[in-house]
Order: sequence, then C-alpha cells, then structure tokens
Amino acid sequence: QLQLVESGGGLVQPGGSLRLSCAASGFTLDSYAIGWFRQAPGKEREGVSCISSSGGFTYYADSVKGRFTISRDIAKNTVFLQMNSLKPEDTAVYYCATAPLITPQWTNGVDFGSWGQGTQVTVSS
Repeated sequence: QLQLVESGGGLVQPGGSLRLSCAASGFTLDSYAIGWFRQAPGKEREGVSCISSSGGFTYYADSVKGRFTISRDIAKNTVFLQMNSLKPEDTAVYYCATAPLITPQWTNGVDFGSWGQGTQVTVSS
C-alpha cells in the first residue's frame, strides 16, 4: 500500500525558511515521480514542484522558482521541499503525491494518485 506522510510545516515570518518532508512507504522513490502541491483557503489546488522517478528531472511553478528546491534521499525514501524567502501568499496546506510519469500538465495534479494528509504552512508576521 502506497503511503505518503508530510511533515515540517509551521508558522514562519515573511522571508523565512521551512523544509517540508514527504516520507514514502510501500514503494521506492525510483518507482514514482513525486509532486508537491498546495491549497490555500478558497483557492484551487496548485502544483508547486515535482521530481522524476529517476531524480534527474525537477520542475517548479513560476511562483516558486528560485525560492523552492525539491530533493530526495533515497536511503530515507523521503522527498524534501526546501522553501526559502517565504511570502504570505505561500500560506497553504502542502501535500505530496505520486505519479507514474511527469506530464506537461503536472501542475493540475490529475496524473497524481496517492496523496498524503498535508501539512500546514503559514507565513505571517
């Protein structure tokens, strides 16, 4: 059974940093692409970043390019999202999810199957 557990969210001031973790079980990271998504109250879910099953390809939404970095630790079977220079508009619940492949429409999340329960990120002074 594929399972994803997110952690690392919290309250941070604008300009601060957080590192989110997505711990995977029931499969290995070289089997699936992993994506990070977020959803703010009253807004649609949006794709933030994803990493291919090989780890050789990473993608970012324009809104986070240059500020967020996705990475993974194969030994820990965990994917990370390092978030720097956080802004109030980054406030949302962040989810990770699996997909067999990364497609050009990855940001809409349709290709992603198993989802974690989410972790809250709040950027506020």
